[in-house]
Amino acid sequence: MPKLKPAEAPAFVTAVPRFARALGAARSGRVQEASAEVDALAGLRDALRQQRDTYWATVVEAQRLAAAAWVALARGDRAQAQQLATQAAELEETVEKHPVTPGPLLPARELEGDLLLELGRPADALRAYEKTLQREPRRARALYGAARAAELAGQTDPARRRYTELLDLMSSADPDRPELQRARTFLGRS
Repeated sequence: MPKLKPAEAPAFVTAVPRFARALGAARSGRVQEASAEVDALAGLRDALRQQRDTYWATVVEAQRLAAAAWVALARGDRAQAQQLATQAAELEETVEKHPVTPGPLLPARELEGDLLLELGRPADALRAYEKTLQREPRRARALYGAARAAELAGQTDPARRRYTELLDLMSSADPDRPELQRARTFLGRS
């Protein structure tokens, strides 16, 4: 199979690194850089719409909204950040996973959970992570998020259950991972 140059890659492929750069830049406080990537995602979404590829246009729009939520948070607009994160998650949940592709790298609902934790709303974050786990069972990042959110919300039983599930899932992983250390610490004290 011939290698494609980035300019020749399909728009939905090009969207993945744009999405990742937008999130990384926003979460690092580089708002201008993140905003440029969000704008590029809008252009890719529009190109997919012109091609009448509604599936991928929807996926890319969900990515754009999720990244825009983190840009809003970096700008200090907490209300807009939450609104955009919810819109991204709801939009992403309208599409079924394409049968020949993996699931999303970072599901929008999981990112909403991350954002809600950043906003100091662990009970709401827990609900977002639990919704993620309904669509993406046994996803390590969502398991950890759910456990941490439950812990912060003072919900000991859900925290214990999710930390235990995380440890079982990652039994062969590097034991020094911070997520696993936190799970072991929590389970040792509860």
